[in-house]
Formats: sequence, structure tokens, C-alpha cells
Amino acid sequence: MLRICLLFCLFAAGSLLPAQDAARSGAAGFAAPDVQSRAAALIDAATGTLLFAKNADAVIPPASLTKLMTMHIALREIAAGQASLDERFPLPRQAWAASQPPRSSLMFLAAGQRANMRELLLGLAVPSGNDAAVAVALRFAPTVAGFVELMNQEAARWGLRKTYFTEPSGISEYNTTTALEFAQFCREYLRLHPETLGAYHSVPSFAYPKRENVPEAYQDNPGTIVQYNHNALLQEVDGVDGLKTGYIDEAGYNIAVTALRGETRLVAVILGAPAQWRGDRVRDEDGKRLLAWGFERFRTIRLSAGPFEPLRVWKGAKNYVNAAPGPASGDGSYTLTFTGYKNRGGRIRWDTEYAEPALAPLPAGSVVGSLVLSDAEGELKRIPLLTTEAVEAGGFFKRLWDSLALFFRRFFPGS
Repeated sequence: MLRICLLFCLFAAGSLLPAQDAARSGAAGFAAPDVQSRAAALIDAATGTLLFAKNADAVIPPASLTKLMTMHIALREIAAGQASLDERFPLPRQAWAASQPPRSSLMFLAAGQRANMRELLLGLAVPSGNDAAVAVALRFAPTVAGFVELMNQEAARWGLRKTYFTEPSGISEYNTTTALEFAQFCREYLRLHPETLGAYHSVPSFAYPKRENVPEAYQDNPGTIVQYNHNALLQEVDGVDGLKTGYIDEAGYNIAVTALRGETRLVAVILGAPAQWRGDRVRDEDGKRLLAWGFERFRTIRLSAGPFEPLRVWKGAKNYVNAAPGPASGDGSYTLTFTGYKNRGGRIRWDTEYAEPALAPLPAGSVVGSLVLSDAEGELKRIPLLTTEAVEAGGFFKRLWDSLALFFRRFFPGS
């Protein structure tokens, strides 16, 4: 058998691990985390492998997590040339802080100010400004309702069946999502906009307005307010670099959090921590536990293996066919699960195991064996090996000859 070392690379992925398997593991050191919030989902960021779930399909208002979809629509339109990050424009009355509902989180937009999209996106990501959400909406649509229609069209296009928006800030209890759907959305958001982690979501503080935002008469004293990122896990958990927190009474405390350690990026969505004093700490502790559990139990690799030895095919129009591992993400990545030992996976190797004899006809994509990933303690994962091309059945005499050859192989296995 072939045996070669694996090379580890940047992104994570893998085949779907059932939520119940992830949540109910009884292996030593890997008991499921005690998540106090109503719902949670933990996924592999590259391919959406589900690692942990608790009430992950429960419909709960996302609160200010909604602003991630608002940011996505804005970034999509900017990429399409509909706006520029540095273009300054006046702010309509509807977007002023004074026009927002009571108890709104605010960027403090006001009459006479001019802001650019970079500032508004920071205003969404750091202080979670509801006024910034309205300003963004009205920059890309004639009405807020028209912008919300774009948000819902995008959710439908991505197959998020329980995710629905009625406004762009998240203050409404009638916005809906689930922990699993929103984790899937975050995964796609990170794939499309990886630059947002450094540019917006991990920024610790935001000062607004500045001289350039206010009329000339106020530039000597613009009334700058410094606000700090609501995501406390940015400072408290290794590798956390996003994404967003949220709160309304009807939902409780929510968070969408992502962290990168080595080659592994995880995304956790926690919804419905208690809507009471220090409920935000319950949410944050859930996030810490879930990320710690995920990084301890799972590791993501990019398989750099092959080419594989061709597989002998019998009774076919040709004698050999190539095989490749699958399914995987676009960069050939997989998720490995470590149970029983916290420090497994230090020296990973792979072996090919073909199911023989392989008989034609073989359609392309036929499973003809396994790629077995192992470490010093034993097997970690089996990945199906699939034919890369079809092999048609051979002619009558070819099939007859191979039938005879297979018959004698039973008595002379090494032939």
C-alpha cells in the first residue's frame, strides 16, 4: 500500500458529522459542552461540517446579527461598482440617530453630517449602530423596505429557509433565523468577504464623528464619541477575530463568533442566552466552552496526497483507471475527529485500500476504495476513493479473457 505523509494547509472542511454524534460523544475528555443558551451550532468554516448542535433549527430573532446580512449586501454592491468605500454622501433624516427606536445602539449619525461607506460599515460592526444600518439601506435602495427585499432574496438564494428579515438593523422581533442557518450564512460571508475580519469585525474601537464628517462650523469640536466593540471574546479567547453580537428582549443575547487556530477556523452561533442581567456573560461563556471543545476535538487538514497508483479494472475497454479522494471542499480539505486522546494527530499518514476486483462497467465517480487517514494511535478517518473517469465494458473476448484470469487468480493470488 501507498503510505505518505500529509501536508497541512490553511482551510478547513469535511464530510458532515451528525450533530447528535458530535454532541453526545462519551469519549474521555470530550464530553459535550454544557451550553446554557437556547440554541447553538458549531461548524467548520470552509465546508460547513456540523460539529455541535443544540436546538439548531429553533427559530429565534437574530437581533443585531442581522447587520451581517446588511453588511454583505453593501459589500456585494460595492464590489459591483454601485458605490465606493471612500465616497462621502449626506445622511437622510431617516438615518439620523434621533430617528431610531428607543434603546437603539447607535453610531450617532446626525443632521448635516457626511459619512462614507467605510465608516458606516465600521459603525455596523463595532458599535452596532441601528442608524448605520438605515443609512446603508438607503444608499443602495430607494426605501428601507426595498433594501430588506434584497436581504430576503439573498437568504432565499442561499437556501436559508427559516431566515427572514423585516428591517436591516435587527431591532425587530419579526426578523428570524436559526443557529444552524446563521452559521451557514456566516461561513459563506467569510468566504466572500475574508477581509472584513481585519477591516471591521476585530476592530476594538470606533470614533465618530470626526472633523471630516461634520459641517465646517463644528470641525473644531466635532463631538467625537469613542465606542468599543461589543464582542468581548475578541480579547478573551485565542484566535477570535469576529463576528457580531446582538440583543433584543424577545431573543435574549446572541453571538456569531469565529476563531482561527493554526489551519482550523470554526464558526459558532449562539442564540437565546437569558434576557436578564449578565445574560451577555452566559452567552460569552457558552462561546468560550464551544470553541474550546471544538478546537480540542477537531482539526482540519488539506490533503496533499497522490497521484495514486492506478486501479486494475477487469472486463473493461481499458485495464486501469485513476482514482481520487472525495467529496471535499474546493481546496481538498477535510475535518478530522480526535476522540479519546487530546494530543492525537501529530504524525498523520495515509493508506490506500482498493476494493478488488474492480469490474467494468464503472461510471465516473464510482467508489472503488478508501483513503485511510491514521496517526500513531490508529485510524482517524476514511475518505472514499472515486474513479476520475468512466470505464466502459470491454468486448466479448476481453470479458472472457479477464473472467478466466480472475478464475485462476483465486488459486494463484500473487499473479
